[in-house]
Amino acid sequence: MKKNLVLIGMMAVGKTTIGSLLSKKLGISFEDLDSTIESRESLSIKKIFDLKGEKYFRKIEEIEGLNIIKGDRKIIALGGGSFINQKIRDEIEKSSFSVWLDVAPEKIFNRIKKNKARPLLINAKSVEDVEKIYLNRKKIYALADYRLDCSAKSKEQITDEIIKKYESI
Repeated sequence: MKKNLVLIGMMAVGKTTIGSLLSKKLGISFEDLDSTIESRESLSIKKIFDLKGEKYFRKIEEIEGLNIIKGDRKIIALGGGSFINQKIRDEIEKSSFSVWLDVAPEKIFNRIKKNKARPLLINAKSVEDVEKIYLNRKKIYALADYRLDCSAKSKEQITDEIIKKYESI
């Protein structure tokens, strides 16, 4: 069995929530890449973007992402843009089972419209703004080992489906 279970997808699709539930059900530790970066930098992701820029954030994201992936077996929630990074993707392919939590842009927009903590979506004024990011990332997300349409599923259904798939590899 591959070592890690990595959750990928857009912001606000539930990677942290699902990762936490999977961790409890499988008895495997859970790490959230964004939380790791925030701890390291002692700043929120939004503040890192505001003060140091996206380029700096992506560099730290790569370093921390590779460290997490190469560590002991765990469940990992990547940030929305992490899987775009070729080095991170290559390492995941070697050592992990990746699951794309796919949620329709309309649903993502409804989840994020009141949340000002997501730097790339802070200016999203419409579903079309979210859709633009989604469409740019979709072909990369499609490289995951498994795509799970989460739009009409409960957290329990999502975790059960992932566990079933993960345990069959």
